Amino acid sequence: MEIVYLGLGANLNAPRSQLDNAVAALKVLPQSNFINVSHYYASKPMGPQDQPDYVNAVATIKTSLMPEQLLDLTQQIELEHGRVRKAQRWGARTLDIDILLFGDQHINSERLTIPHYGLTEREFVVYPLLEVAPDLILPDATKLKSITATLALNELQQLPL
Repeated sequence: MEIVYLGLGANLNAPRSQLDNAVAALKVLPQSNFINVSHYYASKPMGPQDQPDYVNAVATIKTSLMPEQLLDLTQQIELEHGRVRKAQRWGARTLDIDILLFGDQHINSERLTIPHYGLTEREFVVYPLLEVAPDLILPDATKLKSITATLALNELQQLPL
């Protein structure tokens, strides 16, 4: 089984509830064991600023699914929670689930890039990931903790439970 880290985000239709529902769905994924989820974090939108702030988290699972199988299942969870894929990049959404890391694998296919292409540049991914995996070493041998030395918080705030 591989350890997989998943980025969760939402900024529409009660974002905290969307993440709660996503976590519940991840807990029953086939061929997988849910390990943990970070606190939820409030973050400013990456793209257009005329949208609500996001709620983000990182979940950890162990799975024997293949990466594309997991992608299919996470996209199905997104759809079940009202996700509509629009042409606008970084637009508002009810739920986004990104596969950040899948063990030590490097994947660059038409459908999937692992490690996630923006992992080390996004405070709303790095800080929650650091919370669930404080000693994580990325596949390129970078210590996750070292990234925080130069990564601005950009108003990222841990939300109360």
